[in-house]
Amino acid sequence: MSEEPTRKRAATEETTGSRRDRTPPPAPEPLPVPVADNHCHIDIADGDEWLDTERAIAAAAEVNVTRIVQVGCDLPGARWAVEAAGKYDALVAGVALHPNEAPRLAVDATLEAALEEIEQLATRDEVRVVGETGLDYFRTGEDGIATQHESFRRHIEIAKRLGKPLMIHDRDAHEDILRILGEEGFPDRWVMHCFSGDADFARRCLDRGAQLSFSGTVTFKNAQPLRDALMVTPADRILVETDAPFLTPHPFRGRPNASYLIPLTMRLMAEVKEVELAELCTVVDANTSDFYGIW
Repeated sequence: MSEEPTRKRAATEETTGSRRDRTPPPAPEPLPVPVADNHCHIDIADGDEWLDTERAIAAAAEVNVTRIVQVGCDLPGARWAVEAAGKYDALVAGVALHPNEAPRLAVDATLEAALEEIEQLATRDEVRVVGETGLDYFRTGEDGIATQHESFRRHIEIAKRLGKPLMIHDRDAHEDILRILGEEGFPDRWVMHCFSGDADFARRCLDRGAQLSFSGTVTFKNAQPLRDALMVTPADRILVETDAPFLTPHPFRGRPNASYLIPLTMRLMAEVKEVELAELCTVVDANTSDFYGIW
């Protein structure tokens, strides 16, 4: 890789302007058994102490997070993910156009070309998943919904044609996610990235073959519906992720996230499931290998 990217994250509802604490949280106690971060954006920086790729991988390994799925959400990010996965053994790549990216590209009349490049990138051995794709009704207005639907359908088609799993972003779009998947045909392997529904929606996804990936949001004090969803999810259908640098788990919510903070989420998940931490780590890591393959 020629150089580290310098793209900065945009402000979100979790930021507090210039006064937000952007210092990296301290490393938690290592996990007793290795696990993988199933969704990460190492290429997106947050603050002056941002971890570059080698530091991010090393910090994760020190707490027994030994594998990372690096996800690209636009063309530069997708290209970067493939290049990074080719260089670092700890990484594999996911490539797609984020649902909020599709309307922007449609305005520039470049959506079709971008989708074609995503498909070409997805053929690479470094790419283990098509995603994150899906729907996001929080940031895109009514005028962009049809384009999001079109892009989502194309990504489903790409994943099925290439025989690769599908990673889904779902924000305020539960019903349309399941409807479109049903119309296009559910892939053999698909995951709800950063699962955001309640127990009922979890059951509906599980009934249709989904894996559910839980992020730091499951640790938030106001996230009891997510913990209820985790409770009804069989252990062999659970994945864990950071979505770093976003969604930092409690008690560091709002500060920069990274793969080395996975232990905070895993410990809470083990408490909710009322199982030993080592047992849950073993199952979740096996789920990762079953879903993405071994690396």
